[in-house]
Amino acid sequence: MSGLKGYSAIATATLLSLAAATGASASDALVSAQWVQDNLKNPKVKIFEVSVDPGVFERGHIPGAQNLNWHTDLVDPTRRDIASREAFEKLLRQAGVDKDSTIVLYGDNNNWFAAWGAWVFETYGLGDRVKLLDGGRKLWEAEGLPLDTAAIETKGSNIELPDRDPAIRARFSEVVAVAEGKHDIKLIDIRSADEYNGKIFAPDGVKELSVRAGHIPGAVNVPWGTIVNKDGTFKSADEIKAIYAEKGIDGSKPIITYCRIGERSSHTWFALKKILDYDVKNYDGSWTEYGNAVGVPVKNPAGTVWNGK
Repeated sequence: MSGLKGYSAIATATLLSLAAATGASASDALVSAQWVQDNLKNPKVKIFEVSVDPGVFERGHIPGAQNLNWHTDLVDPTRRDIASREAFEKLLRQAGVDKDSTIVLYGDNNNWFAAWGAWVFETYGLGDRVKLLDGGRKLWEAEGLPLDTAAIETKGSNIELPDRDPAIRARFSEVVAVAEGKHDIKLIDIRSADEYNGKIFAPDGVKELSVRAGHIPGAVNVPWGTIVNKDGTFKSADEIKAIYAEKGIDGSKPIITYCRIGERSSHTWFALKKILDYDVKNYDGSWTEYGNAVGVPVKNPAGTVWNGK
């Protein structure tokens, strides 16, 4: 039996390798660094870096990758919202993304902002075309894979995007209704335990703050890093499923994820939606919206009070 298993594993690996070398898309929502290397010259594959630290892309990126600036390209630069359909469509046309392109996203900070990008693509009907480089920039650099500083020339496209799909985005009013027990929806707070319990308002050094600490009533705490390996890759689907099952999350009920500004919760949204196929929305307003709202219910086990600093 062990010999048959070994043969099966070799055969499967061979088939996957052949598919990676010849296909324009991968079978799952995640692609490996090897898959990306095998498709660097594939015109049907468009690679984008979505990092939050300034200058990271310019210092060196995956060869052929284009830059998506989280602060300007994926959000509305004036009001707090995701990029408009018109702006995002224009950006993708300039980048040469077509209706049959496979889109690979990766970035720093364990793919938090790349996952946000995947969520934005999903809202505009391109979710089935988007893949995350499992492990992101962290893994690519750790393996000593090539980085480039050259800009690439792109051939424009005429891609047309549909209006936003509201089905994967939770809004403030919906979350308040859940907190008040009006909807049977599971809330997942993916922040650190100290943020969840109200011991701290936010991680050190961040500027987006709320004036109240704690969490949304009814939310369970599953920090985003719980489902990630040391190298930045996602744990297996079975491992992720078991981690959430221990917290009473088994996919039988709709789910809403949130964090502080919506980027870490996008990472968890991706795992639940794309890896486990659960019914899940991302609340991008997250704690900076909810924790600054007047009159909403809050759980603050630590009892920390904001002192204006």
